[in-house]
Amino acid sequence: MTDISGRKTEHIRICLEQEVNGAGVSTGFEHYRFRHNALPEVDFEEISLETEFLGHKLRAPLLISSMTGGSPAGGSINERLAEAAEHRGWAMGVGSVRAAVERDELAPTFAVRRFAPTIPVIANLGAVQFNYGFGTEDARRAVEIAQADMLVLHLNSLQEVFQPEGDTAFGGLLKKIEGLCRELEVPVGVKEVGWGIDGETAQRLYAAGVDFIDVAGAGGTSWSQVEKFRSADALRRQAAEAFAGWGNPTAECIREVRGLLPEAALIGSGGLSSGVEAAKAIALGADLAGFGRSLLGSAVSSAAEVEEQLARTELELRTVMLGIGVRSVQELKKTNRLIRLS
Repeated sequence: MTDISGRKTEHIRICLEQEVNGAGVSTGFEHYRFRHNALPEVDFEEISLETEFLGHKLRAPLLISSMTGGSPAGGSINERLAEAAEHRGWAMGVGSVRAAVERDELAPTFAVRRFAPTIPVIANLGAVQFNYGFGTEDARRAVEIAQADMLVLHLNSLQEVFQPEGDTAFGGLLKKIEGLCRELEVPVGVKEVGWGIDGETAQRLYAAGVDFIDVAGAGGTSWSQVEKFRSADALRRQAAEAFAGWGNPTAECIREVRGLLPEAALIGSGGLSSGVEAAKAIALGADLAGFGRSLLGSAVSSAAEVEEQLARTELELRTVMLGIGVRSVQELKKTNRLIRLS
């Protein structure tokens, strides 16, 4: 079996050391701005970030997106992220738990519940693995390992093409996702890994019984570029360059999915780096805004450094809310003060 633990460590190193953002594609948030309200009639101290997601109360509408686990380095990062998320009241996802499902000794690298006893935790598996022998029991095992409240299946077709160990049999997955949604006892969501879920695809997933969707759009990490740095195959390295600008911008994914699925539980992630962008994501229709690689450098250092970054993000988000005159996340979702630039 491929050394999954080594691969996870390599992914962390590349994301920290190499330029892996997509080239020629952005999140799309730069095309939107808030109209400032000079007389907000709101006291800053009364602004509340509290919200609810699939029955779980959160102190902020924010998520640490699925990133890592499956290696000693990944386990340490997950611990720091979990501590910070617990202290700030954010939700948290862990990286693909496949490694621990296949190798019991890696389970502690995903065991974040002891550091985060009250926040919602999201376990994670690659959807394509259900074409390679995984089934409902493996999904239950992933949820058990992370002591998670829900499971997200990630879609990463382009990454698998360029990954030296890639699994590329993506045919017939929708029926398997539908079956898992019927059989698993916790909510099941689906996310991309940085190329975005468009409205039509979201409709198909929602009709299949998915409980939530994380658009995980373009504008942040490009996993074709990450795998380019891992590959020893010159042909694949060259081909990966052609996909540096691939993907659906995060802002447009959120807007499109929310327009077609007004009642769906929706996470907006993909390249977010500030509370201002989180506010735009929520105003466009996301229930939660997710942050990934922008937190990774802090997580290598300490939980305190991560928490400081989370606190700054919350301050930025609350300041936006003062600047447009809204008191709550619900009011932010309904604001008419976000405009698209011509």
